[in-house]
Amino acid sequence: MGLEPILAKLKCHTPKILGSEKFSKYAVMVPLLQREDGIHVLLEVRSLELRRQPGEICFPGGRIDAEDRNEKDAAIRETVEELGINKVQISDVHPLDYMISPFGMMIFPFVGFINSPQNILPNPSEVGEVFTVPLSFFFKNEPEIYHIEFKAEPEENFPFDLIVGGENYNWRTRGIEEYFYRYDGKVIWGLTAKILSHFIEIIR
Repeated sequence: MGLEPILAKLKCHTPKILGSEKFSKYAVMVPLLQREDGIHVLLEVRSLELRRQPGEICFPGGRIDAEDRNEKDAAIRETVEELGINKVQISDVHPLDYMISPFGMMIFPFVGFINSPQNILPNPSEVGEVFTVPLSFFFKNEPEIYHIEFKAEPEENFPFDLIVGGENYNWRTRGIEEYFYRYDGKVIWGLTAKILSHFIEIIR
Protein backbone atom coordinates (compact mmCIF):
# COMPACT_ATOMS: atom_id res chain seq x y z
CA MET A 1 0.00 0.00 0.00
CA GLY A 2 1.32 3.42 -0.95
CA LEU A 3 1.32 6.59 1.12
CA GLU A 4 -1.62 8.29 -0.64
CA PRO A 5 -4.31 5.68 0.20
CA ILE A 6 -2.99 5.54 3.78
CA LEU A 7 -3.34 9.32 4.15
CA ALA A 8 -6.78 9.22 2.50
CA LYS A 9 -7.97 6.65 5.02
CA LEU A 10 -6.59 8.67 7.92
CA LYS A 11 -8.19 11.87 6.65
CA CYS A 12 -11.61 10.21 6.61
CA HIS A 13 -11.24 8.65 10.06
CA THR A 14 -13.18 10.18 12.97
CA PRO A 15 -11.54 9.34 16.33
CA LYS A 16 -13.59 7.57 18.97
CA ILE A 17 -12.91 5.47 22.04
CA LEU A 18 -11.08 2.37 20.80
CA GLY A 19 -13.40 -0.63 20.96
CA SER A 20 -16.46 1.48 21.78
CA GLU A 21 -18.49 -0.18 19.03
CA LYS A 22 -18.60 -3.25 21.27
CA PHE A 23 -19.86 -1.32 24.30
CA SER A 24 -23.49 -1.38 25.40
CA LYS A 25 -24.73 2.22 25.39
CA TYR A 26 -27.27 3.53 27.88
CA ALA A 27 -28.86 6.90 28.60
CA VAL A 28 -30.29 7.93 31.98
CA MET A 29 -32.15 10.94 33.34
CA VAL A 30 -31.65 12.66 36.68
CA PRO A 31 -35.20 14.02 37.11
CA LEU A 32 -35.65 17.18 39.16
CA LEU A 33 -38.99 18.44 40.41
CA GLN A 34 -40.32 21.22 42.60
CA ARG A 35 -41.70 20.47 46.06
CA GLU A 36 -42.87 22.86 48.77
CA ASP A 37 -39.49 22.63 50.51
CA GLY A 38 -37.42 23.11 47.34
CA ILE A 39 -35.99 21.09 44.48
CA HIS A 40 -36.05 17.29 44.82
CA VAL A 41 -34.38 14.47 42.88
CA LEU A 42 -36.69 11.66 41.78
CA LEU A 43 -35.46 8.07 41.94
CA GLU A 44 -36.99 4.72 41.06
CA VAL A 45 -36.98 1.36 42.79
CA ARG A 46 -36.69 -1.28 40.06
CA SER A 47 -39.53 -3.77 39.84
CA LEU A 48 -38.92 -7.08 41.58
CA GLU A 49 -40.08 -8.77 38.36
CA LEU A 50 -37.04 -7.55 36.40
CA ARG A 51 -34.22 -10.00 35.70
CA ARG A 52 -31.45 -7.43 36.13
CA GLN A 53 -30.98 -5.72 39.50
CA PRO A 54 -34.54 -6.15 40.84
CA GLY A 55 -35.32 -3.90 43.78
CA GLU A 56 -32.32 -1.64 43.28
CA ILE A 57 -32.57 2.14 43.19
CA CYS A 58 -31.86 3.88 39.91
CA PHE A 59 -32.75 6.72 37.58
CA PRO A 60 -35.08 6.35 34.61
CA GLY A 61 -33.04 5.10 31.69
CA GLY A 62 -32.06 2.23 29.50
CA ARG A 63 -30.34 1.05 26.37
CA ILE A 64 -30.04 3.49 23.47
CA ASP A 65 -32.08 2.14 20.54
CA ALA A 66 -31.32 2.51 16.84
CA GLU A 67 -34.52 4.57 16.53
CA ASP A 68 -33.27 7.19 19.00
CA ARG A 69 -31.87 10.27 17.27
CA ASN A 70 -29.24 10.71 19.97
CA GLU A 71 -28.43 9.99 23.62
CA LYS A 72 -30.64 12.85 24.85
CA ASP A 73 -33.68 11.51 22.99
CA ALA A 74 -33.04 8.07 24.47
CA ALA A 75 -32.98 9.48 28.01
CA ILE A 76 -36.23 11.36 27.42
CA ARG A 77 -37.92 8.34 25.82
CA GLU A 78 -36.97 6.05 28.70
CA THR A 79 -38.18 8.62 31.26
CA VAL A 80 -41.51 8.97 29.46
CA GLU A 81 -41.94 5.19 29.30
CA GLU A 82 -40.99 4.50 32.92
CA LEU A 83 -42.75 7.41 34.62
CA GLY A 84 -45.88 7.35 32.45
CA ILE A 85 -45.65 11.03 31.61
CA ASN A 86 -45.84 13.03 28.41
CA LYS A 87 -42.69 14.23 26.67
CA VAL A 88 -43.81 17.86 27.03
CA GLN A 89 -43.62 17.47 30.83
CA ILE A 90 -39.83 17.21 30.61
CA SER A 91 -37.91 20.45 30.12
CA ASP A 92 -34.43 21.92 30.48
CA VAL A 93 -32.58 18.70 29.67
CA HIS A 94 -28.79 19.07 29.90
CA PRO A 95 -25.95 16.52 29.69
CA LEU A 96 -23.56 15.50 32.45
CA ASP A 97 -20.21 13.80 31.79
CA TYR A 98 -20.64 10.42 30.17
CA MET A 99 -19.20 7.39 31.92
CA ILE A 100 -17.44 4.20 30.87
CA SER A 101 -17.90 1.30 33.27
CA PRO A 102 -15.39 -1.55 33.69
CA PHE A 103 -18.10 -3.87 32.40
CA GLY A 104 -18.26 -2.67 28.80
CA MET A 105 -20.95 -0.02 29.19
CA MET A 106 -21.09 3.63 28.18
CA ILE A 107 -23.60 5.64 30.18
CA PHE A 108 -24.83 9.05 29.04
CA PRO A 109 -26.50 10.90 31.96
CA PHE A 110 -28.75 13.93 31.58
CA VAL A 111 -30.55 16.20 34.04
CA GLY A 112 -34.09 17.32 33.27
CA PHE A 113 -36.95 19.09 35.04
CA ILE A 114 -40.29 17.31 35.46
CA ASN A 115 -43.29 19.63 35.18
CA SER A 116 -46.62 18.51 36.74
CA PRO A 117 -45.09 15.68 38.80
CA GLN A 118 -48.59 14.86 40.09
CA ASN A 119 -49.19 13.21 36.71
CA ILE A 120 -46.43 10.63 37.20
CA LEU A 121 -47.83 7.11 36.82
CA PRO A 122 -44.93 4.63 37.00
CA ASN A 123 -44.88 1.66 34.63
CA PRO A 124 -45.32 -1.33 37.01
CA SER A 125 -43.49 -3.73 34.69
CA GLU A 126 -40.29 -1.74 35.23
CA VAL A 127 -40.81 0.42 38.32
CA GLY A 128 -41.76 -0.86 41.77
CA GLU A 129 -42.04 2.62 43.27
CA VAL A 130 -40.71 6.14 42.98
CA PHE A 131 -39.56 8.48 45.71
CA THR A 132 -37.85 11.85 45.96
CA VAL A 133 -34.91 13.16 47.93
CA PRO A 134 -34.41 16.87 48.66
CA LEU A 135 -31.50 18.25 46.68
CA SER A 136 -30.32 19.85 49.93
CA PHE A 137 -29.65 16.36 51.36
CA PHE A 138 -26.89 15.78 48.81
CA PHE A 139 -25.32 19.17 49.59
CA LYS A 140 -25.19 18.30 53.28
CA ASN A 141 -24.14 14.65 52.98
CA GLU A 142 -21.05 13.43 51.14
CA PRO A 143 -21.26 9.92 49.69
CA GLU A 144 -19.57 7.02 51.44
CA ILE A 145 -16.86 5.66 49.12
CA TYR A 146 -15.55 2.10 49.17
CA HIS A 147 -12.97 0.45 46.93
CA ILE A 148 -13.10 -2.78 44.95
CA GLU A 149 -9.99 -4.33 43.38
CA PHE A 150 -10.19 -6.55 40.30
CA LYS A 151 -7.57 -9.27 39.91
CA ALA A 152 -6.27 -10.28 36.47
CA GLU A 153 -6.91 -13.95 35.75
CA PRO A 154 -5.65 -14.98 32.27
CA GLU A 155 -7.45 -17.86 30.59
CA GLU A 156 -5.97 -21.35 30.82
CA ASN A 157 -4.25 -21.32 27.40
CA PHE A 158 -2.84 -17.80 27.75
CA PRO A 159 0.56 -17.62 25.92
CA PHE A 160 2.77 -16.70 28.87
CA ASP A 161 5.83 -17.68 26.82
CA LEU A 162 5.21 -14.65 24.57
CA ILE A 163 5.48 -12.01 27.29
CA VAL A 164 8.40 -10.84 29.39
CA GLY A 165 8.10 -12.34 32.86
CA GLY A 166 5.91 -15.22 31.75
CA GLU A 167 3.63 -16.49 34.48
CA ASN A 168 5.26 -14.05 36.90
CA TYR A 169 4.21 -11.04 34.81
CA ASN A 170 3.32 -8.13 37.08
CA TRP A 171 -0.28 -7.46 36.06
CA ARG A 172 -1.76 -4.11 37.00
CA THR A 173 -4.68 -4.41 39.36
CA ARG A 174 -7.72 -2.35 38.51
CA GLY A 175 -9.80 -0.73 41.18
CA ILE A 176 -13.13 1.07 41.15
CA GLU A 177 -14.81 3.28 43.70
CA GLU A 178 -18.34 2.44 44.75
CA TYR A 179 -20.43 5.35 46.05
CA PHE A 180 -23.21 5.05 48.64
CA TYR A 181 -25.86 7.43 49.96
CA ARG A 182 -28.24 6.40 52.76
CA TYR A 183 -31.56 8.23 52.90
CA ASP A 184 -34.66 7.41 54.93
CA GLY A 185 -33.91 3.70 55.07
CA LYS A 186 -33.03 3.47 51.38
CA VAL A 187 -29.57 2.87 49.90
CA ILE A 188 -28.57 4.66 46.71
CA TRP A 189 -25.35 3.18 45.39
CA GLY A 190 -23.25 2.26 42.37
CA LEU A 191 -23.49 4.22 39.14
CA THR A 192 -26.63 6.01 40.35
CA ALA A 193 -24.80 7.38 43.39
CA LYS A 194 -21.75 8.26 41.28
CA ILE A 195 -23.88 10.22 38.81
CA LEU A 196 -25.57 12.03 41.71
CA SER A 197 -22.21 12.95 43.24
CA HIS A 198 -20.96 14.25 39.88
CA PHE A 199 -24.14 16.32 39.43
CA ILE A 200 -23.71 17.87 42.87
CA GLU A 201 -20.07 18.71 42.11
CA ILE A 202 -21.16 20.62 39.01
CA ILE A 203 -23.86 22.71 40.68
CA ARG A 204 -22.29 23.17 44.13
